[in-house]
Amino acid sequence: MPLHTSAADHIRDLGDYVSASPSSFHAVHEAARRLDGAGFTGLDELEPWEAAAGKFYVIRDGALIAWVTPDGAGPTTGFNILGAHTDSPSFKLKPKPTTGRFGWLQAGVEVYGGPLLNSWLDRELQLAGRLVMLDGTQHLTATGPLLRFPQLAIHLDRAVNEGLALDKQQHMNPVFGLGDPAGEDLLGLLAQRVSGAGTVDPAQIGGYDVVIADTQPAAVFGAKGEFFASGRLDNLSATHAGLMALIALASRPGGGSSTTVPAPIAVLAAFDHEEIGSASRSGACGPVLEDVLVRISDGLGASVSQRRQAFAASFCVSADAGHAVHPNYPERHDPVNHPLLNGGPLLKINANQRYATDAAGAALWARLCGEAGVPYQEFVSNNVMPCGSTIGPLTATRLGIRTVDVGVPLLSMHSARELCGVEDPHRLAKVTERFFAVPA
Repeated sequence: MPLHTSAADHIRDLGDYVSASPSSFHAVHEAARRLDGAGFTGLDELEPWEAAAGKFYVIRDGALIAWVTPDGAGPTTGFNILGAHTDSPSFKLKPKPTTGRFGWLQAGVEVYGGPLLNSWLDRELQLAGRLVMLDGTQHLTATGPLLRFPQLAIHLDRAVNEGLALDKQQHMNPVFGLGDPAGEDLLGLLAQRVSGAGTVDPAQIGGYDVVIADTQPAAVFGAKGEFFASGRLDNLSATHAGLMALIALASRPGGGSSTTVPAPIAVLAAFDHEEIGSASRSGACGPVLEDVLVRISDGLGASVSQRRQAFAASFCVSADAGHAVHPNYPERHDPVNHPLLNGGPLLKINANQRYATDAAGAALWARLCGEAGVPYQEFVSNNVMPCGSTIGPLTATRLGIRTVDVGVPLLSMHSARELCGVEDPHRLAKVTERFFAVPA
């Protein structure tokens, strides 16, 4: 299946992917569903893997690694890796989650990552994630519209427009009904709304990873239809771009490069837990990517020395959302570099290696964008503003693989509803498909 031929088709599909992915677990499930439809084979980490050219993926919790091993791949064949992440800033359900007072039913939640708290007020929200039963079986669950963080009326806080201060414990307790908390069970609601299994017994739920997600559908708008608003664009925009590029690559005859140079092994690494530091078994600080790459190399007969040769021949494009210049806050941006929506994906640069881009990575990105016919923009922070980071430096440090940081420019990053241009996600997918196909 080739890439979408137009940005409009790509952006509609991105909206569908986001809607199907209210949690990291849903995001990898939806990715796996699409990979299955494209002829990929899902592998189990508990089973041996056959050494063969082909299309494969493996899921570890909320992370997914998918790859295409081309014909002729050998022990020293390099990996071209698109790194992204599946999680987004939100709120996570606490133990003993059914709370409330004064006749209100409320959900006990903990802040996950760094959400813009005010953006979550007065929205219809859902709970979504996974339930793990006492027997070890797992079920996805999503409630649909269920909760709301109600804002205090201006009549009761006349100074609110001079500065809204939200206490994470006191004020961020969503309501989901009326009644006595002692007689209600929020886990029971989750058990009633599992995917594809009818219902499960809430008494058999041994654990859960459940977050809050916005339910408003994605929308294209603007004077010329140039804007796209959706939840979780950080970073499902990059996960989706990598997924579509890998599927497009796999649809080519031979599943690899059209050049005479041997094709690399194309890898999509969609990690979890980036928004909270990536320090988990499914995060970029963990072993999941290395585990998979080592097993692929082992299957190709690589010695330890040959595997190191393969890693030295590899490249990672760390794709995560970045900042467009904000017209109302230009002083928060670099005075010279002003990325715009629909100006092309970003090349993200930081002198202190908060982004992993160096001169070699910048040159590679410039070449790839030129070959794909895609414009790009450089992003660098204002010197007095702290710079965020990505999975890029983590992957480079952990594996020693050359890495460059890129991403789709956004406004309202970490809002419940973020904003990008309709052209940029499609452009990122086009460059990624080119990256997957040729040695870096």
